[in-house]
Amino acid sequence: MSTLPTPADNRPEHWFAHFPSPDVAGNKYDRGHAIVLGGPIHSTGAARLAARAALRAGAGLVSVACDPSALIVYATAFEAVMTKPVRDVAEFSGLIGDPRVTAVLLGPAAGLNERTRDCVMTALRAQKPCVLDADALTVFKDDPRTLFAAIDGPCVLTPHEGEFARVFGRAEERARAAADAAAASGAVVLLKGAETVIAHPDGRLVVNRHAPPWLATAGSGDVLGGLICGLMAQKMKPFEAACAGVWLHSEAARRFGPGLIAEDLSEQIPAILRDIKPTQ
Repeated sequence: MSTLPTPADNRPEHWFAHFPSPDVAGNKYDRGHAIVLGGPIHSTGAARLAARAALRAGAGLVSVACDPSALIVYATAFEAVMTKPVRDVAEFSGLIGDPRVTAVLLGPAAGLNERTRDCVMTALRAQKPCVLDADALTVFKDDPRTLFAAIDGPCVLTPHEGEFARVFGRAEERARAAADAAAASGAVVLLKGAETVIAHPDGRLVVNRHAPPWLATAGSGDVLGGLICGLMAQKMKPFEAACAGVWLHSEAARRFGPGLIAEDLSEQIPAILRDIKPTQ
């Protein structure tokens, strides 16, 4: 077993230089187009939280790809987020095949089914920058090697401990487990928790100790996935996007304070970005 490097603390100075800044002469497509795979009609909240967070992170456009049966729910819930009805994996493939699509988030309440699995494989084959969370990980619990073999591009996996155990085995020692998972999968692995560990396949390791306890609330992980996807849509590299997304997520919770619910997180992001990027 190789010696594990001492994890660095997650601080803005580690990723600030990589943070995207819009071009004064640019347009919305220059800021990226993020696609979020929507869940079925009875489980739309997770994708909606993620999509709004991706917009707040600075993506120029965000679309939710959903089954036509759920379109009315998404369409009435959104204003700036677009909806893209996709009947099957072929239509999903066509949607993300657009070169203007620059990142894809799959997993939040997507469903443990072949549709989710096939959409993940489609996105990975297209080598679109991907964030895989929740159901997009658990759907591979009986065959994780197929998932790992398909990862050949920018990819962040964002499991909590239960999802991590299903794909990688139980995390006895969190930093070591995340580092080994990143090496095995070829993806940046973000192991969520009170102290979130972010591991790069090349051995880089960061621990986020910035999160307050009230961040442990339903839907907060969906917001995190959206933040990371929104940053990756703007061509931020996966490791730096994961570190930045986790810090922004934690800082948003700190600023809001007790009583936080997931819907509050995205609304804190503009003020945080003004503070860390005061010249924008």
